[in-house]
Amino acid sequence: MLYWTADGPRRRTARSKSIPGPPMHYDAETRTLKHNPFKALVAPRPIGWVSALSASGQLNLSPYSFFNGVGDSPEMVMFSSFGRKDALTFAEEGGEFVCSLATFDLKDGMNQSSAPLPRGESEFDFAGLATAPSRKVRPPRVADAPAALECQWLQTIPLVPAGGGEAAYFMVIGQVVSMYIDDRFVTPEGRVDTGAMRPIMRGGYFDYFTVESENRFEMRRPAGGGDMPKR
Repeated sequence: MLYWTADGPRRRTARSKSIPGPPMHYDAETRTLKHNPFKALVAPRPIGWVSALSASGQLNLSPYSFFNGVGDSPEMVMFSSFGRKDALTFAEEGGEFVCSLATFDLKDGMNQSSAPLPRGESEFDFAGLATAPSRKVRPPRVADAPAALECQWLQTIPLVPAGGGEAAYFMVIGQVVSMYIDDRFVTPEGRVDTGAMRPIMRGGYFDYFTVESENRFEMRRPAGGGDMPKR
């Protein structure tokens, strides 16, 4: 059993389920593992392939694995940037950004677009990716991506650690104002066939995963599950 805590090892309580084998502890200070396991445990993570335009019209494209939806009424997404990188800065300046879906077929282009290019040099050109115009925002989407979320920038939140100090990460929140979906991946029942798109997801280390149709399963909530609690 492996524990990782910010303040050192924790004892297993008597109420904890007994698991054979001696417990192992990963301490943030002593680093008993060669690599931090955090990203391998918070996985797989969807990839936000973010395109944004600066106030002067410079275009940036960058993949972010700290990305997810944070609400659906209205639809909102977030991506978290280590430092104030161009995608974050441009999203703030232009007030808009687009999240294109990174898929297995586009994995090499996605990876190339993460290169640390000088500001003003196009990641689209560097990665050999074509652009396609968005419907309601200025930044273009990745043309070959099967889906994209067009977003209005709402706010940027510095993620200050519990102990205080400078924020290393900045969380950008956007509201989805339009969605592009390739018709080939919409079923006759009006559902999106996510598995057929084969999105790629981020793991820890250098690992990626794919979403495949054969791994899909369905579960229905208990009656009332997910409803707002009565007060």
